[in-house]
Amino acid sequence: MTLSILTLAAISVGIYFVMAVALIVSQHPKALEAREGLDFTGVTASGAFAPPETPEFARRTYTARDGAEFSYTHVQTEGSAGLPLVIMIHGSGWFGGQFDRLAWALRDVAEVKAVTLRGHGDRPARRGDVDYIGQFEDDIADLMADDPREAILLGHSSGGGLVVRFAGGEHGGKIGGAILLAPFLKHNAPTTKPSSGGWAHVLTRRIIGLSMLNNVGVHWLDHMDMIQFNMPKAVLDGPLGDYATTSYSWRLNTSFAPRSNYLADMARLPPFLLVAGAEDEAMVADRYEPLMSNVTDKGHYHVVNGASHLDIVDAPETEALIRGYLGEL
Repeated sequence: MTLSILTLAAISVGIYFVMAVALIVSQHPKALEAREGLDFTGVTASGAFAPPETPEFARRTYTARDGAEFSYTHVQTEGSAGLPLVIMIHGSGWFGGQFDRLAWALRDVAEVKAVTLRGHGDRPARRGDVDYIGQFEDDIADLMADDPREAILLGHSSGGGLVVRFAGGEHGGKIGGAILLAPFLKHNAPTTKPSSGGWAHVLTRRIIGLSMLNNVGVHWLDHMDMIQFNMPKAVLDGPLGDYATTSYSWRLNTSFAPRSNYLADMARLPPFLLVAGAEDEAMVADRYEPLMSNVTDKGHYHVVNGASHLDIVDAPETEALIRGYLGEL
């Protein structure tokens, strides 16, 4: 009897693993057909913006705990030590340069560090991948480590989702505020449109299989790609094409969003400002407040008429709202 039970258990475990692996290997990344997605016109113009490099606007690097070096744009003025420290986190597939214009515009009210995350930028060690789930949070904590101020984390799109994740994680107590620009909260959140408005192509069978393995503590295949991005050909072939990242591994993508119980991460946010565009192709701007106000009373929500998902970063209304938020801290 005992042998039969053990045998059945072994067979069940074997079937479980075979099913998981079969799902993973049955689907592969593919060349994406041209289709409507996000409008990068304004973002590429912003990414190309840069005043002359001076002590007030400099490209710098910092060293993470594993010895890897990452770049960030540092904007500071002579009196910035007495101002809030704002760390800006870019959206999926892009890099810290998307904040050049905004960071420079805020130089009189904040010291800014706009980071290019691990796995991104023009020369990443492994594009679209990290070493383990949660490494982004550790990297951001390392950027903050030498500064006694409680940082304000600002994130756009998936960067906003990472801010929410950071608040709910082990380093959450290190931040004093958050600015969320059209944040990606989760694929099944009511604020997210299907396929993020045509931006994301999800390898669903791989996700199911990798979830099955992760549920039993197996991470051998976490390096495999599980999502692709509909990056416009004009971006890929343009001057900023080397900065584009068109797919993510399971572990990077998981690190770039709130946890499965995203409401619990939200509930731990410090006082925050949320801004989204009424014309957002990927998110539903007017659904953030009804969703998030159920778990936190620390948010201020604003919908900007005429702004799309990517344009919200450089919208004049966004800058004005950020200035007001920083002035009230």
